[in-house]
Amino acid sequence: MRIIARRILLDFAESRRRSADHAAVKAAISAWYAEAAKARWTSMADIKAAYATASVVTADRVVFNIKGNDYRLVAAVDFAHAIVFIKWIGAHKDYDKIDVRKVSYHG
Repeated sequence: MRIIARRILLDFAESRRRSADHAAVKAAISAWYAEAAKARWTSMADIKAAYATASVVTADRVVFNIKGNDYRLVAAVDFAHAIVFIKWIGAHKDYDKIDVRKVSYHG
């Protein structure tokens, strides 16, 4: 899959630099990115097979748990073109404040 807006992930990891879990967050984000980039998902069923804890929100939007569910990553997936669009990443507590169906990165 082609990942659009990797900068969102890198910026988020950098924003955690002063936190005790910075290294773990950075590693978890890097691992997710590497796995997603190698994936050949053709449906949400493929994503769920790889990530059983992922939450399917709509036909094209999914939420991944990052670092043991401490963080959430919202992505839109264009299966026809094999593209994953990063929409949002943040702490689980902040996730509860967003509309996951509409959130979109504007950077």
